[in-house]
Amino acid sequence: MSDFLMAELIKKKRSGHQHTTAEISFIISGFTSGNVPDYQMAAWLMAVYFNGMTPHETAELTRIMLHSGRTLDFSHLPGVAVDKHSTGGVGDKTSMILAPIAAAAGARVPMIAGRGLGHTGGTLDKLEAIPGFRVDLSLDTFIKQIETLGVSIIGQTEEICPADKKIYALRDVTATVESYPLICASIMSKKIAEGIGALVLDVKFGSGAFMRTIEEADTLATKLMEIGTAHGKRVSTVLTSMEQPLGRFIGNGLEIGECVSILRNEEFLGRPPEDFADTRELSLALAGQMVWLSGVAKTEEEGLAKAKQALESGAAWTKFKEICLAQGGRLDEMTFDAQTVEVMAPESGFISALNTEQIGYAALTLGAGRLKTTDPIDYAAGIEIHKKLGERVEKGERLYTLFHSAPSAPTDLASVRLLSATKISLQKPSVPDLIARKRVN
Repeated sequence: MSDFLMAELIKKKRSGHQHTTAEISFIISGFTSGNVPDYQMAAWLMAVYFNGMTPHETAELTRIMLHSGRTLDFSHLPGVAVDKHSTGGVGDKTSMILAPIAAAAGARVPMIAGRGLGHTGGTLDKLEAIPGFRVDLSLDTFIKQIETLGVSIIGQTEEICPADKKIYALRDVTATVESYPLICASIMSKKIAEGIGALVLDVKFGSGAFMRTIEEADTLATKLMEIGTAHGKRVSTVLTSMEQPLGRFIGNGLEIGECVSILRNEEFLGRPPEDFADTRELSLALAGQMVWLSGVAKTEEEGLAKAKQALESGAAWTKFKEICLAQGGRLDEMTFDAQTVEVMAPESGFISALNTEQIGYAALTLGAGRLKTTDPIDYAAGIEIHKKLGERVEKGERLYTLFHSAPSAPTDLASVRLLSATKISLQKPSVPDLIARKRVN
């Protein structure tokens, strides 16, 4: 019989007290095994959300979650295995671009990715918009693909950090995402378990990020770097603005289309690849860091140069096709035949502010994500952004195009959300830099 009662541990954290290692182990192992029910875990997560955890508690939570399952090791392969993680944004689709870029440049990229969380999209959901694409490969298949192809992107299996997988899904639907210790433990346990020696972190801030200010993002970056350093990992952090969605498309299938446009240097739905310059810039910056930390390049500048060469030569596009082939994806079967609704500008002026979180929720409303864990996803659903920060718009001109395939999709509600999220002013605003800061340990 256990020495602990979950209700008492919830009360302890609710009162702001520190857990012992044994108590954290009881909570995590109990929830993972099913002995602690969702409603009690949700209450504990909310207590952590409000009262936080000490650095020692966070370190122990990370360690316990890391060892809740199997850990991988790629030290038998040349170089340093490297991955990237984003703290979440709207239209953030860089993984599908930077993974093949880094692998084409010679890095080993074992990527265990996640699903949508709150108003933000998930890499796995985007990849599953490709007919047949499998993100549920066994770990043995995953390892073999890293050895032969240099890259694989899968979801968490029951073997890798099963505690994080279960907690992650519950955080998504209980409004407990924006918590430093929960974010740190989730990210670092999963990444360390996948056998990497280096990690590039895209820590976002702004209206569409979980960290609203650059100071909050910097604090999170510091905490993540501390955990990585303690585990002997090279960690690079890139602080990026999420004051507007990344790229022009939001939604799983649409974002894959934007990625293919960049990888192939061709149009997508009438838009030239130049329209996706911000997505391309950030993907290259992160891929360059990965190439550098992997040991393929000796300097950050050389890493970026090798990343650009892999993209511009077509090698990254070839690698992406190889990933799809290896994981069952049939790119040639993708279609974009959704129903559309236009959202027009109510006045003339410049786009001066975007509530990116609300834009993300508008996409969820259309079916591009989950409002609860059991919700299906409409892979055709999403939003095209016609006007971004600083751009001129005329009254009656298109601001957004809504995409959906469900006849009952609440397009009116999504339209209202989008209009309320968009501020139009007479004065042209200054547009924040996409990349604000970079650090490496």
